[in-house]
Amino acid sequence: MKEKKKKENRTYIGGQAVLEGVMMRGKTAYATAVRDPEGNIQVESRRLNTSKGMKRVARIPLVRGVVNFVSSLVVGSKILMRSAEVYGDEGEPSKFEKWCEEKLHLNLMSAVSFLATLLGVLLAVGLFIALPMWLSNLIFSEESGLRYTIGYNLTQGGLRLVIFILYIVAVTAMKDIRRVFMYHGAEHKTITCFEKGLELTPENAKKCSRIHDRCGTTFLFLVMAVSIVVFSVVNWVCDKYLDIFTYNEVINYLIQFAIKILFLPFVAGLSYEVLKLLAKSDSKLLLPLKAPGFALQLLTTREPEDDMLEVAIAAFKKVAEMDADQKIPEEDFVVSKSVHRYLEDLKNLFAESGIDGSDAEWLVSLKTGIPRSGLASSEKMLVPSEVRALDALAGERLTGRPLWYVLGDTEFYGCTIKVDERVLIPRPETELLAERAVKEAKEGSRILDLCTGSGCIAVSVAKNAADRHVSVTAADVSAPALEVARENAAGCGVAVRFLESDLFSAVEGEFDIITCNPPYIRSGDLAALQPEVKDFEPLLALDGGEDGLDLYRRLAAEAPAHLAEGGLLLMECGQGQAEEVAALFAPAFETEIVQDYAGIGRIVAARRRAAPQNGASC
Repeated sequence: MKEKKKKENRTYIGGQAVLEGVMMRGKTAYATAVRDPEGNIQVESRRLNTSKGMKRVARIPLVRGVVNFVSSLVVGSKILMRSAEVYGDEGEPSKFEKWCEEKLHLNLMSAVSFLATLLGVLLAVGLFIALPMWLSNLIFSEESGLRYTIGYNLTQGGLRLVIFILYIVAVTAMKDIRRVFMYHGAEHKTITCFEKGLELTPENAKKCSRIHDRCGTTFLFLVMAVSIVVFSVVNWVCDKYLDIFTYNEVINYLIQFAIKILFLPFVAGLSYEVLKLLAKSDSKLLLPLKAPGFALQLLTTREPEDDMLEVAIAAFKKVAEMDADQKIPEEDFVVSKSVHRYLEDLKNLFAESGIDGSDAEWLVSLKTGIPRSGLASSEKMLVPSEVRALDALAGERLTGRPLWYVLGDTEFYGCTIKVDERVLIPRPETELLAERAVKEAKEGSRILDLCTGSGCIAVSVAKNAADRHVSVTAADVSAPALEVARENAAGCGVAVRFLESDLFSAVEGEFDIITCNPPYIRSGDLAALQPEVKDFEPLLALDGGEDGLDLYRRLAAEAPAHLAEGGLLLMECGQGQAEEVAALFAPAFETEIVQDYAGIGRIVAARRRAAPQNGASC
């Protein structure tokens, strides 16, 4: 009964240890979990090719073993390099890396991945095929008549095993490899924990064995064992019936080598079938066949730490979820990047969506503290959490949401001003209006800011003219906008009195300076505005009526009652509107048009004329 239950819990999920992590592979997907330099577990997942053709191949004995072996080699090498990207050094790139990126436009990690795979294959062929053959040929000379016999092939197999064990012992001296072996143990313990029907926790997994029937180490032993039988038969046939070993020592060696390479897929396929058969049963009668593989696993696995088990469990759970639900999307690692590389990638991404590259520069500059002028040459490395935070902000910007709403604030005339969809984003030209108001303020001046919105004008004037003990009142018809304005006043530490008022409707008293940045976009022009303006910024703060001058007419009619004699009314206006706005205030006001940095009439300054004295000459 226990045997039956255990078999029911067997899983189709297998794994592989990587640098500081574990890859788990299921029927339809694989997932790699890695602990990054900040100590966080990251998971990357991918879907496998589950086409009908691949499913048919997976049912063909011998062939499926070769396909699985090649697939594991390719995917494993790729994942190993991906894990290295996540756990890579946080230091600056080397001169060689910079040269590859700048001169050759190569992704160094891709080049290293290909080179590592190629060198790995060459090393395996050299160590486990070429070297044992050469050593065996030294022992069994052509003159002895024993070459190509069973003893010759047994010797080759024994040498392969010895070389393999020595290789494992040698690489274990490397700290990183020892940790890989510990993650290998974590992978086995996690799978065994599941197969025992236990809850997947580090505590439960820790109690499980780090030896497993379907381990790749056992597969490698079986390849060595099966190769002895296969190559003995092939060599015997080639020597006795085909008589092909009739050349000199070198040619015969190359013929043997070619035969082994040719039959290696068959050996791998047959070894895979033997592994599957052995793994299907827990009978003690099969233990002698399994024991050598288990013994080798004691070398290639180590007892893992609890945090390693957490990583293995994260990979297992992710691939199990993806196998259970085909709608779950793939995930990517977030890897460290240099500032200049991140900026380049972000600019390209923004350009594809029609977003100006300056937005990418501002976003990266403000979040890293690096001036815009230094971004392109900065080699500072962004750790995964920093990359993730920037990615989240960039993702918001890609929805069309304006950059300053995404960032949450903007700089305005020496003040940090909070902004969101309740208020307009302050424009640089509006600073001219605030600057003029500060310049005109005198000791004890009473200042009123109408259509205050975010409060940027009121707050910056109160802060920059604080030494003259001015009093500042700010009004807006929008209650939500006033909430933002109050937060900005508090954040800048200035005292501003706020009123909910439709222009002067709730305003009492006279003021020495009145500022206003009213809605001035013509109603018919609203549809042609940039999407981030018309879709996100408040319409109430944009729509100035049919000709854009509705609020200016009201100001011309109502301002005299609230502006002291000689007082100044400062108004921002749209391009081409300055002359018309100035004309609305004649003859009661003396007007002046102030140009912005582009030479466009942007500010209308209207000073209230003093009333004529009684009896004065006209």
